[in-house]
Amino acid sequence: MTDMERRGRATEAFFGRRKGKALREHQAERLNTLLPAFLIDLSAAPPEPLNTLFPVPTDRLRLEIGFGGGEHLIHRAVEMPSTGFIGVEPFINSMQKLLTSVDKADARNVRVYNDDATQLLDWLPDASIDQIDLLYPDPWPKRKHWKRRFVSKTNLDRFHRVLKPGGLFCFASDIDTYVNWTLLKCRDHGGFDWLAQNAADWLTPYEGWPSTRYEAKARREGRSSAYLTFKRV
Repeated sequence: MTDMERRGRATEAFFGRRKGKALREHQAERLNTLLPAFLIDLSAAPPEPLNTLFPVPTDRLRLEIGFGGGEHLIHRAVEMPSTGFIGVEPFINSMQKLLTSVDKADARNVRVYNDDATQLLDWLPDASIDQIDLLYPDPWPKRKHWKRRFVSKTNLDRFHRVLKPGGLFCFASDIDTYVNWTLLKCRDHGGFDWLAQNAADWLTPYEGWPSTRYEAKARREGRSSAYLTFKRV
């Protein structure tokens, strides 16, 4: 990556801190052991076909950006063993939690990337992904920070390029302004159709939805969630 590219990415600033509470020694050792086995190397060209990233046969590929504690990703990976899951999360503590769960479940249909999701998106081949999940992303609630929201014209262009025709972009949030923001950005982009036919379609969680700690927090604080599904056209 050139210096110019680094400066450009730095201005996007889609995520905040990289570390939280210090990992215990055994957690850090386990992460150092597991991460190399699951980490996608962007210095190498994407394999052809892309599903050969995984050591098991897969017939669909799904990308989750910002997987947090990893509850949703590991649930889906176990539920759908023939789908290859790529999870992106720069937060070290979250990566440790997910990989511990992946190892325990022996979920061999998971690969991860531990930095800026835009780097991975730019590495992925055209029309290679069946579904992109962006679930409870940082809402950057202050207006002056809205430019940091991951849903943007530039990133929707990235989504549109890597999704297969008819592929899905699924977005969930408990922040009304971000839900409205996403609806408007996808409408204005022109490359995505919102699939909702009535209110129940966006108020009802996705089929098989396991919930997450972020959603539980929203419920405790009296906020409801929206579940938006867009099709790449």
